[in-house]
Amino acid sequence: MSWAARLACRLLPLAIMAGGAVHAAEPLTIGLNLGQTGSLAPNGKAALLAMQIWVEDTNAKGGLLGRPVKLITYDDQSNPALVPGIISKLLDVDHVDILIAGNGTNMVAPALPIAMQRHLTLVGLFGLDVNSEFHYPNYFSIIPAGGEHPKEAFSAGFFAMAASANPKPKTIALVGADAEFAKNAIDGARAQAKRAGYKIVYDNTYPPTTADYSPIIRAIQATNPDLVFVGSYPPDTVGMIRAANEVGLNVKMFGGGMVGLQATSIKTQLGPLLNGIVNYDFWLPVPAYNTPEAQSFLKKYQSRVGTSGVDALGYYLPPFAYADLQVVGQAVEGTHSTDQAKLAEYLHAHTFHTLVGDIKFGPTGEWAEPRVMEVQFHGIKGHDVEQFRDMSMQTVLFPPALKTGDLLYPYTDARH
Repeated sequence: MSWAARLACRLLPLAIMAGGAVHAAEPLTIGLNLGQTGSLAPNGKAALLAMQIWVEDTNAKGGLLGRPVKLITYDDQSNPALVPGIISKLLDVDHVDILIAGNGTNMVAPALPIAMQRHLTLVGLFGLDVNSEFHYPNYFSIIPAGGEHPKEAFSAGFFAMAASANPKPKTIALVGADAEFAKNAIDGARAQAKRAGYKIVYDNTYPPTTADYSPIIRAIQATNPDLVFVGSYPPDTVGMIRAANEVGLNVKMFGGGMVGLQATSIKTQLGPLLNGIVNYDFWLPVPAYNTPEAQSFLKKYQSRVGTSGVDALGYYLPPFAYADLQVVGQAVEGTHSTDQAKLAEYLHAHTFHTLVGDIKFGPTGEWAEPRVMEVQFHGIKGHDVEQFRDMSMQTVLFPPALKTGDLLYPYTDARH
């Protein structure tokens, strides 16, 4: 063999390797805003970790469409005003293949008009009925408050418990932050209160920046309600509960739509102040939800928490954040593309197997069937995280299929 031929043989593998690197599949990028600071940071950080685990799991199986998946996120600082700018950056600078909405009603709502303008398919995480005013056919919601009336489904358990209580409550106070989520939650509660024949004795909002909630609690107490339904985000949830205990709120049921009481850090922060509160939840380790698949995910999630400040248990948002991307991934694989119209058509037509169970979307993009739980805290002593690992300090009251105990009533007795 000539010298030139021998040299060619040696260079051929290098050429093949170089060509392979040049033609390696470009990442399939998924972009979103997630609050890593601000009021929604505890949930946003937990959601991000869950999504990162999904990306790792998916890439270990070969990615999507033969391409590795890459997640691109920016901190929205829990500020809805920053969302449009972040989305523009994701679309126009990063050129993401798929845009999904961030976490929480207040963050999903400002993303929807942009998706509509650009004819995008948008999947939102924990946005409470944000599509009710837009009726955009290419929006899909990852939240168990589904059915024909998502706003009412969100608080259905609270009113089911009130209806079962003895003595029967007759009056109700409605209070929430002057923000998108609270407005939607209170709208749903108000509709059910009127239908049940309760007299609404207090119906007001407060600025999300409120620092002292004692005057609000005193104003509510002055109307002498039997029920108090609160629509709040984490900072005001904590403020309302502390004020209720300081003032000595004397009512039969208290809670309903308080975001934050699902987060381990807030549970441990408030400790015994939680006792007696009746509130919504989406995921807890009840037998129907604590599947081998869920256990495997939580084991991986909890092993990664460390000292990062991420929710220690990961029971509330992380399973749904993982399921969010499971749905998106299955739609991409099912359509063999990232074409927005094809994705929307597929999402409408199929059922998706996820970590939180099978998800089927109704005509408005909400879950076809609601799956919101109502739980009550009791017997909490101190601030130890371990008491929240199992169901010993939380009773599932609703729905009946998941029920683990009975309502402790009234609130003034149950909190002691």
